[in-house]
Amino acid sequence: MTRSFVHLHTHTEFSMLDGAARIPDAVAAAVNDGQPALGITDHGNMYGVLDFYKGCNQHGIKPIIGTEAYMALESREERPARRGRKLDDSGGDTDSGTKLYYHLTLLAENNAGYSNLLKLASRAFLEGYYYKPRMDWDLFAQHNEGLIATTGCLGSVVQQSLLKGDYQGALDRAARLQDIFGRDNLFVELQDHDIPAQKRCNPQLLEIAQTLKAPLLATNDCHYTHQHDAISHDALLCVQTGSQMSDPDRFKFHGDQHYLKSAREMRSLFSELPESCDNTLWIAERADVNIEFGNVYLPDFPLPPEFETDDDYLRHLAFEGAKKRWGNRLSDEIVDRLGYELRVISDMDFSAYFLITWDLIRHARDNNIRVGPGRGSAAGCAVAYCLQITDLDPIKYDLLFERFLNPGRKSMPDIDMDFDDRYRDEMIRYTA
Repeated sequence: MTRSFVHLHTHTEFSMLDGAARIPDAVAAAVNDGQPALGITDHGNMYGVLDFYKGCNQHGIKPIIGTEAYMALESREERPARRGRKLDDSGGDTDSGTKLYYHLTLLAENNAGYSNLLKLASRAFLEGYYYKPRMDWDLFAQHNEGLIATTGCLGSVVQQSLLKGDYQGALDRAARLQDIFGRDNLFVELQDHDIPAQKRCNPQLLEIAQTLKAPLLATNDCHYTHQHDAISHDALLCVQTGSQMSDPDRFKFHGDQHYLKSAREMRSLFSELPESCDNTLWIAERADVNIEFGNVYLPDFPLPPEFETDDDYLRHLAFEGAKKRWGNRLSDEIVDRLGYELRVISDMDFSAYFLITWDLIRHARDNNIRVGPGRGSAAGCAVAYCLQITDLDPIKYDLLFERFLNPGRKSMPDIDMDFDDRYRDEMIRYTA
């Protein structure tokens, strides 16, 4: 145990124009060094998670899913005016003397944590986007289950307070994180790239850890896989900021140490704090996220109180719609056809899909948005016809339901819907 190490702060190419470590290369480097696991913490998004998860599993190491979140100082609704043009890792300064955004490292301990990471990342884009997709304290409190957090890098709210000489403010913010995520789930993160600001902050971070009785965590904020990749990473930052490498005042990283170091190198770097390296293994042991592939996960459709299941509500809508299409006295052929289709839809767990599609069509028609008559194999579905998803009578024209949905071939049904182009954004907003 004392010879191993796990990198839990790693940026891949999915940290857009900032991470230069390609997932296969980073995984291979960890495997070649005998590291038992590897973390992914891309900036503000979860784009690379599935490729990373598959790559780690293929090579026999544990994937640890995370993100380096962007967060607002207090509220994601804040829109502080930016001051000057100088960029840094937190977007630059604002007129009030704060940063545009701050960093916070989050890791999923289990599937509940993974689900919460997805919710946090999505809500940051939808509710907190200002230069970057930002989270805030309120979102952390709502979605804290199953998550491990750290105090973050130099761009975090904790270390930015320390750099301003506000030790009490840093302690208060670290304590607030601990209150949200739990005592064993808030780690004081230490990095050492021979940066003067880190030399100033690290002793105070040790004091904060001691005061809060919070465990330490050594990371290397990896932005590229190998040390010689530092030049390529520097060029990538120039693309991000529209700068030239000849510009001495451009935004750049200090030195060439932000690579995926070996366990020996990390142990040597933090030789006086071996527990900070041991804790990377502790987190790796705790982390247990299992992502299942090949399954269909549909949103929950809000049902009226008188209906208990999606199947019940779909059956009700189908037969009510059938009366509008064919009259109150339904023939045995129609009843049998609807009963058969509804059984197949239920057995394949697609009732919610039909309800969602029906609701989209209904919303469009209620708001005078033109809707097409339906295209493709869905025209062979009597249930779709009854829900007014399609406008072609499949019984009259003897159309095959099995071309649309076949019990012997489980795949998502394909319903082609056409909406007036002028209202496409409105339909997307309603769907979301």
